[in-house]
Amino acid sequence: MLWQAHAGARGARQKYPRWCKRFPEQRFVVHAVLWSQDCSEATGILDMKWKGIHRQSGNSPLQDAECRPVVWFLVKLIFSCLMEYAICRARFHEGAWLFVSSSGCRTGLCTAKSKSKGGALVWKAIRPMVTVISFVLFTALVAVVAWWRTHNDDQHTSTGYFLAGRSLSWIVVGGSLLLTNLSTEQLVGLNGGAYQHGMIVMAWEVWSSLSIVAMAVFFLPRYLKSGITTIPEFLELRFSRSTRTLTSVISLVLIVVNVLPFVLLSGAEFMITVFGVPELTGTDNNMVNLLLVSSALALIGGAYAIFGGLKAVAVSDTVNGVGLVLGGFLIPVLGLGYIGNGSLTEGVSIIVQNYPQRLSSLGDRDSNIPWETLFTGVTLMTTYYWCTNQGIVQRTFASKNLAEGQKGTLFAAFMKLLGPLYLVLPGIIAWHIARGGQDGLPKSSDDAYGYLVNLVLPGWAVGFFAATIFGAILSSFNSFLNSATTMFGVDIYQPILRPGATEPQTVRAGKIFGLIVIPVSVGLVLYFKLYAQQGLFDLMKATAAILNVPMIAIVFVAFVSKRTPAAGANVALIAGMVFQFVFGIWLKNSFFGYEMHWLHLAALNFVFLLVIMAVYRLRSPLPVPYEQTYTEQVDITPWRLAKPIGLTIVILIAAMYLQLWKSFGITPGQALAAEYQELHKPE
Repeated sequence: MLWQAHAGARGARQKYPRWCKRFPEQRFVVHAVLWSQDCSEATGILDMKWKGIHRQSGNSPLQDAECRPVVWFLVKLIFSCLMEYAICRARFHEGAWLFVSSSGCRTGLCTAKSKSKGGALVWKAIRPMVTVISFVLFTALVAVVAWWRTHNDDQHTSTGYFLAGRSLSWIVVGGSLLLTNLSTEQLVGLNGGAYQHGMIVMAWEVWSSLSIVAMAVFFLPRYLKSGITTIPEFLELRFSRSTRTLTSVISLVLIVVNVLPFVLLSGAEFMITVFGVPELTGTDNNMVNLLLVSSALALIGGAYAIFGGLKAVAVSDTVNGVGLVLGGFLIPVLGLGYIGNGSLTEGVSIIVQNYPQRLSSLGDRDSNIPWETLFTGVTLMTTYYWCTNQGIVQRTFASKNLAEGQKGTLFAAFMKLLGPLYLVLPGIIAWHIARGGQDGLPKSSDDAYGYLVNLVLPGWAVGFFAATIFGAILSSFNSFLNSATTMFGVDIYQPILRPGATEPQTVRAGKIFGLIVIPVSVGLVLYFKLYAQQGLFDLMKATAAILNVPMIAIVFVAFVSKRTPAAGANVALIAGMVFQFVFGIWLKNSFFGYEMHWLHLAALNFVFLLVIMAVYRLRSPLPVPYEQTYTEQVDITPWRLAKPIGLTIVILIAAMYLQLWKSFGITPGQALAAEYQELHKPE
């Protein structure tokens, strides 16, 4: 559509839409970036200015022009530029796009397309805008979908707010489980571990599927039979109120002091480094950028968790999961193409042939994860996380019924088998690139994933990828925040602080607690960052293991023993925490002078706790055996395919490990450590 306007006296005839008629200065600026033949860099910038509204004329590069609303302009600009850039990369096409802006038109912007063959593409000039807009659009899409699915829900009851009205379908349960688990801790930590130690770190993904199967087949039916909201509530039913209170307080402290600040800190640092936050904020002060990003994460995540309840959290997790699948798998694909000079198959061949020892799934005793630990500490840690961690299991409690919960849980177990492709393989790819010496080195193993992303991610995908990572971080934060509000309201406020409180009062108390936790978490982020150099950061990570083993031990005994008294569980809980702190943290994984892998120490702690509870069972057994009561709050008819699917997943796990062991042998821990030290020599 051609439009014309004349700058002149009042009453001058104008021909343009009514919504685009304010041009006080009548001034337009046209920007174009000239691209080189291979589309790899900008070779020049063309700036053209006209005073007055431009009319189409023979000496103008403008062939056609149109005036559209701002939203139309932004959408068209983004997709048009992305399409032109893709064509340019594929065919060295010399199209031209002109970005036209007006300082006068407040409600409309105009675009013009050039037909000249001089070759221009507005990319470098608008890349920051494309990044921000694509980021905002995807993030807004998640928020809109979450609001649409939850705005009519009853959020005033404990079941409605804390358990989404027990209405979640299997796909939402499975997607939420995966996204709650996946954050920068996994993206950075596991890929960093793969960069340094090889494929053996896939144990935290693939081996965990065994525990998820156990959750679906063994744990979940028993949880839903009691109709519980929290794990401490189940422990009260089996043991006593004191057991519930003790586990609730300890779990809350760990979530507020350990989990939430760590999620914010690791997430904020990753986004600051990879997505050029200092360029957007205009300051290189790391503490300022850290405060801004962590605050944004906390506020947006808190909005989902506090004002939307569990269903908003679960729905947003599912939508983010779709983006994360696309973004997560994009990095290894691009990475393989990078080292294979554009060929994926060549990239795979290079990885297999050059350093095959880094692809083994089993490590020797000098490795980061010796193969024996799979049957001791690894199994215990993954079982705690997937079967008794409130932040994870709460969404399974919100299933429509047992069958839906089992479907979603087993779906998550199957998807975890694919985890090495986007949580381990990128780290191995980064190692090959760094080893080649052509593209510099990451500062440390923890920087390996960001190093690879910066090398291979196309500029047009930065905003979308940032949104998916942002969503993954939000998922972990808002899930654990929601669990904290749940435990405070259900396990502490209602039974202890205000006995007899109504459900709306309990929900309100949980929300208030969540609002208090948000600024506390941000403050702890800054505190931990200031003192991280003194080892406090490592100490905070290590303390997460203090509760893991005692919790899984007492839950296990709650299931298998009907006469173990509450005193045995309470003593075991305290004794296990003391054991882990003394021998694991204070003595640095040394048991009376005998040094052992921390995962073996965790298994030893587990056996120690079983012995304690067995002694109480023999000396002071319950006079009447405990019998679990079916509350009929949830239909616990099992999915008929749960056990066959679970068995299939177990077989696939065994097949993956055996095939990688057959093809690549055992990972030599000392050799890989020497290679890493050679590449990253201590300063």
